[in-house]
Amino acid sequence: MTDKVRLEIDGAIATITNDNPDKHNAFDDEMDQRLFEILGELRGRRDIRAVIWRGEGKSFSSGRDVAAIGGGQVEMSHHELMSRGHRGIQQVFDIEAPIIVACQGWSIGASFQRALLCDLRVAAEGARFLLPEVGHGVIPDTGGVARLFQMCGHGVASDLVLTGRPMDAAEAYGHGVVSRVVPAGELDATVRAMAEKIAAAPAVTVKVARRIIGHLAEPEVRSSMAEELIGQTYISRSDDAAERRAAQAEGREPRYTGS
Repeated sequence: MTDKVRLEIDGAIATITNDNPDKHNAFDDEMDQRLFEILGELRGRRDIRAVIWRGEGKSFSSGRDVAAIGGGQVEMSHHELMSRGHRGIQQVFDIEAPIIVACQGWSIGASFQRALLCDLRVAAEGARFLLPEVGHGVIPDTGGVARLFQMCGHGVASDLVLTGRPMDAAEAYGHGVVSRVVPAGELDATVRAMAEKIAAAPAVTVKVARRIIGHLAEPEVRSSMAEELIGQTYISRSDDAAERRAAQAEGREPRYTGS
């Protein structure tokens, strides 16, 4: 079991910590599995009233550890890996306690999308958010684009996805992606105070309020994830994907055909 994702319980508040700071908390397969185990444990904890999700070091998470891709011990197809990832992260919907994400530094790719699926996000000044997938020949496939669309609308979501440009903390606040922007040195204290306030409220009230808000958004998110699963599987077997790999191997510009 990896110690690069940790769970700590302090009274009614649980804290998940991404602890791979040398790689800006980039996730490998073992970290994914540990995260999903932690979320599964929190699903069954009725004593937890609020959850904080944070990262050690400079960033919440720089996304996927590309150096670890293909190097794991899990023998699964691309489709199976995606299905496991969807099942794992969808557990955030079934945890009764609200999840507050502390975003500092970079939140990139799947890690940004996972943060979007949680209840609240607080950004440190200087935080940045990025969806670089299309530039790497794939699509965002963790469900967060649906939530981003709900927050920002078609134009901004399309800009972030199709161009891969970063969004800074001020813009994220303007679009409601984060609910607060605070000095970096105050980030942990701010999310802790928020968690304590939530934990002090009547548990049944918080549970029902979270469920009602969640039901407004979750159907579209789950539908988007199902379509992403099909789309990403198609892309991985497409002519363009094969051409991209061939061009990289041969050191030339790719010639894409859209098929």
